[in-house]
Amino acid sequence: MIHSSFLDHPLIEVTTLGDFLLDAARRWPDSELLVVDEHRISYIEMAERAVAKAGALQAMGVQSGDHVGILAPNQVEVIEMLFAISLSGAVAVLLNGRYKSTELAYVIENSDLRWLFTSDRVPDHVSYIQLLYGALNGLREAQDPFALSLPSAPKLKGIVLMEPASPPGFLNNDQFLQFTKKTTPQEVWQRRSEVSLSDPCLMMYTSGTTALPKGCPVSHEALVRTAIEVGSRLTLTKEDKMWNPLPMFHMSFILPFLAVLRKGGSSSSCVHFQAGPSLEMIAKEEASFLFVAFPTVMSALLNHDDFSLKKLSKVRLINNVGAPAQLKINMSAIPNATHITAYGSTEITGVASFSHPEDSDDIRAYRSGRPFNGIKVKIVNPETLAELPPGEHGEILVSGFSVLKGYYKSPEKNAEAFDEYGWFRTGDIGSVDTLGRIAYHGRIKDMLKVGGENVAAVEIESFLSQHPAVALAQVVGVPDNKLLEVAAAFIELRPNTHCSEEQLIDFCSGKIASFKIPRYIRFVKEWPMSSTKIQKYKLSEILITELALDKSDLS
Repeated sequence: MIHSSFLDHPLIEVTTLGDFLLDAARRWPDSELLVVDEHRISYIEMAERAVAKAGALQAMGVQSGDHVGILAPNQVEVIEMLFAISLSGAVAVLLNGRYKSTELAYVIENSDLRWLFTSDRVPDHVSYIQLLYGALNGLREAQDPFALSLPSAPKLKGIVLMEPASPPGFLNNDQFLQFTKKTTPQEVWQRRSEVSLSDPCLMMYTSGTTALPKGCPVSHEALVRTAIEVGSRLTLTKEDKMWNPLPMFHMSFILPFLAVLRKGGSSSSCVHFQAGPSLEMIAKEEASFLFVAFPTVMSALLNHDDFSLKKLSKVRLINNVGAPAQLKINMSAIPNATHITAYGSTEITGVASFSHPEDSDDIRAYRSGRPFNGIKVKIVNPETLAELPPGEHGEILVSGFSVLKGYYKSPEKNAEAFDEYGWFRTGDIGSVDTLGRIAYHGRIKDMLKVGGENVAAVEIESFLSQHPAVALAQVVGVPDNKLLEVAAAFIELRPNTHCSEEQLIDFCSGKIASFKIPRYIRFVKEWPMSSTKIQKYKLSEILITELALDKSDLS
């Protein structure tokens, strides 16, 4: 017989991502779900459009398990397509909008995209049309946009521009919507019923310790269940209104959006973040929950001339990550709100823990809370994998429902990423206290985290090494008040060559993403060495001392 106290615990509730939306639309059909600038959409409108577009995908030949990409700025249509792809049994591949053409070409080919949906909503900031022309040889000359045949992306059947225009090689939005008339609701419902909780519903790419990004498939169960855990931990309700300016290709938007959706609340965002208009939007929408996440955004808000606590009078909850000292500054600047932080990565469905709103300010500044239900975390010696006691620093290992089963098409990386018992090796240094609350202390290897983006140092090193004057490049991270960390490059030049810092930066500009371009470049003739390897930590110390930076910001 079940003990009565067992029945007091919340049950595990999980659905497919498509049903997650449909269930919410039944509960709160006319409630506002999402606002992007001036575009507003209710729960029932989102569900109706997602179902219609799922039918269009099926009519276009999209099969269960096919990979369908989305490359676009923040707009309502991105979320519509995410749900539509899920309902059709396919996998949404969310492409980083900051990629340059070389990176984009690799991800499109590696992810085996069948179809790609894009937009040209912000051409003044980035033209995805021109970016795709640069990434995909032959696209501009394509004769039949309904049946692309590109050597650089052999599986790609077509690209839909979610706009009225249709430049060479692209279908336009009207052409796509014509396919909604070629399927019946019964066909959509049949495909939806065949989707399994263990099936992948989306895939994001994260940088690794090689120069190439790695695909991280996320299952329906992992995404939906994590969203439910987030909503529960943060005590979200139907009355909450989240403001989140982060890109929709990032888990830092998708996950909290779904957490709010689960409770019947609303979310607002912007096509392009600007501090002044964002402060006005926060006030206009009466936002109660700010998902700021990264120091660059919070700094822009706090330091803007239009900042005032009056505009944030309805805010009760703010999510941030960063150095404890910076988090305490944020707490002092907006004392009417509870500031929380999180620990996670794409490989563990975004987050494994959030600090609890009822924790003290000090605890929330230094620790990211306990792992969610169904997730386990342990700290181990990175060399021996022996578990360490509370308080000691070591590598953070994670297991549970939210951990990816493996990187896409990367058996060698999978062998490195998991221990023999299936625990995911995060590569992060952390600790837990006696209550199991997690603290993040940095990276084991030289992975940089620049404004929330994971950047592999070796990727930048490999690119710099292509310059004819560079004999050897080593990249390290140094603290930065806005971005948490930025890249710094140490360069050994080839004999009888000359190159300046400005020339190397110009060499990078437009060829790799701006957040990967080194902020500092120093030239060296000798390297600090161990018996066999360059001691990168000494390079970091040299620059930190030179620039009088606070090393504790990286600890």
